[in-house]
Amino acid sequence: MSMLRTSVSAASAYDPDGWDDSPEANERKAYRLIAKTPTLLAMYHRMRTAQEVIPPNPKLSHAANFLTMLHGEEPSPEDARTLDVTLILYADHTMNASTFTARIIASTLADMFSAITGAIAALKGPLHGGANEEAMKMLEEVGSPERAEAYVADRLARKQKIMGFGHAVYKTMDPRARILKRLSREIGERRGDLRWYEISEAIERAVAEQKGLHPNVDFYAASVYHMLGIPTDLMTPVFAMARMAGWTAHVREQYADNRVIRPDSAYIGPRDQRYVPIDER
Repeated sequence: MSMLRTSVSAASAYDPDGWDDSPEANERKAYRLIAKTPTLLAMYHRMRTAQEVIPPNPKLSHAANFLTMLHGEEPSPEDARTLDVTLILYADHTMNASTFTARIIASTLADMFSAITGAIAALKGPLHGGANEEAMKMLEEVGSPERAEAYVADRLARKQKIMGFGHAVYKTMDPRARILKRLSREIGERRGDLRWYEISEAIERAVAEQKGLHPNVDFYAASVYHMLGIPTDLMTPVFAMARMAGWTAHVREQYADNRVIRPDSAYIGPRDQRYVPIDER
C-alpha cells in the first residue's frame, strides 16, 4: 500500500493533463488511474521477486491483464471472470472512510491525484482495508476445518476480533459475501482443492454460532484471491485497484457540485488554562 500510495502521488507530476481541472481532463485522469493501478501492482511484485516485468496487453480485459502481468501467463477465462467479479464487488460501497477522505480532499479543489492518494492512505488502515489480508492469515493459522470451532472460541475468549466478520451497514450476511462464497467454492472445485473454502465455511459457522456475526466482503475474498495466486500482502492493494473506479467517480461527483466539507467539532478539554513560558515547563 505504501508503494501504491507513493506511486499515485508521483504520477501526478507526469500526467499529461497536468493542472487542467476541467471535467474532461478529470475524466481522462480517472481512466488513467484505473488503468495504471494494476500495472503498478504487478510491476512491483515482479520486481521484488526478481522476475521480468510484463507489460500490459491492450487485447486483454482489465482482470486478465492484471493476472497476466502478475504471473507471467494468461489466466483461464474462468479465473479472469472470477477476478472481474471481485473487482466489481469491491468497486464502491457507501460512504466508507477512504471514499469520505477522497471527497473531503476533493472538496478543497485539490487535484484528482491528491484525493486518490488520501483515499489509499485511509484504506491502508487495518480497520478499513486490511481485513482480507488478516482473514487469509487466519485461514492459514486455522489450517483445517476441524480446528475452526476451537480457534474461534479461543479468540473470542481473549476478546480478539475475527477479521472479515461484521459490518457497519449489514446486520446479516453482506450480500457481496454471498457471491464471493460461491466464487470460493467454484475456484476450489476448478483447482481440485476445496481446503480453503472448507476452512472458511467452518469458521463462518463457528462465528455465527458463538458470536452471531456474519461474513463481510473481505472474508471469502481472502480465499478467492489466494487461489488466484495473489500474494497475501497484495490483497488490500487489489482492493484499492478495484475501488479506484469508485473513488474517481466520487471525486468527479464532488467537483461537479462542490462545497467544502467541514464537519463541526466540540472541544471537551480543559478551559481557562494559564500559559506557561517555555523555560518554566
